[in-house]
Amino acid sequence: MPYRRVDDPVKLRRLLQAVLMIEGDLSLPVLLRHLVEEARALSDARFGALGVLNESRTALDQFITVGLDAAHEEAIGPRPQGHGVLGLLIVDPVPLRLSRLADHVDSYGIPEHHPEMTSFLGVPVKVRDEVYGNLYLTNKRDGAEFDEEDEALVSALAVAAGVALENARLHARVQEIAVFEDRDRIARDLHDTVIQRLFAVGLSLQGTARLSSRPEVVGRIERAVEELDETIRQLRTAIFDLEVAVHQDGLRRGVIDLIEELVPVVGLRPKVTFGGPVDSAISAAVAEHLLATLREALTNVAKHAQASSISVTVSVADDLLLVVADNGRGIDPEAPVHVGHGLKNLRMRAESLGGSLEVESPSQGGMRLAWRARL
Repeated sequence: MPYRRVDDPVKLRRLLQAVLMIEGDLSLPVLLRHLVEEARALSDARFGALGVLNESRTALDQFITVGLDAAHEEAIGPRPQGHGVLGLLIVDPVPLRLSRLADHVDSYGIPEHHPEMTSFLGVPVKVRDEVYGNLYLTNKRDGAEFDEEDEALVSALAVAAGVALENARLHARVQEIAVFEDRDRIARDLHDTVIQRLFAVGLSLQGTARLSSRPEVVGRIERAVEELDETIRQLRTAIFDLEVAVHQDGLRRGVIDLIEELVPVVGLRPKVTFGGPVDSAISAAVAEHLLATLREALTNVAKHAQASSISVTVSVADDLLLVVADNGRGIDPEAPVHVGHGLKNLRMRAESLGGSLEVESPSQGGMRLAWRARL
């Protein structure tokens, strides 16, 4: 149904000013409260509220109210979770106008100590087809029902609130990715530069010890080597902590946990490298396929490769790439890659996700498995 045209220049000016505030330097809570206050003023409502949905879009995660004083809010108690008419707007995010809220079949009742609510206007807060919450107004001051003009004005403010929420979440995602990548860089630098240099110094000292005939010199060198070994162990622990600190439930944590589980089977700890937004760009379903592939690949290395070094790389760019490489016996170049070692199953997993599987023996020896999946 088309909205009625808004001709009041004062209301239009206030609407424009409120919308333009999303470009300002206000914090998100302050901006959202201001938008609720403007919605209440423009629709002449006594009470206003903004419910922000959780990530799963199933319930209200935040609930900002305007029109109630602090004593009333404290007396009412916990914020709504999205039941009744509020829940109806979550399930069916379309504007809803009621002359009397309590008469609606889905009315959940008014909380104790809450002022009586009569007329009601609810509109979804969304950008394009992405719903972020709902904007609610109750008790139009002149006692009448909210009209089409009220709905048009409040819907415009709801769009502004949706843009503000989308911007905030996108900004948080960008910061999260930046933290991931910065931690990866630090971990790589520690492993590839610092640890390797310490290891080289330790080898050099051990060689020097063999050249000395003085027991006290040999003893000091041996103690220095032991200190270096302990430093390397501590650095490896720090690298592990860097990799898992912000990835408690993501793919990175899953990969690291799986590798730790398989260390006794494989007989050594593979070197792991991540690249790109591994946690934020990979769905749970794709992550499950990747972890199953990694388990099979590492188990095959343990059974057949006789390797002394394994590297695992998980990276995200145009697609998801898992590379497992070792320095073991390699594969028979005459053997078809789709036979044996569970490779047929790994290929099927990749192809089911629009990807591919490549297995080769590099010229320097060993085996390299590259498993791709389309994002």
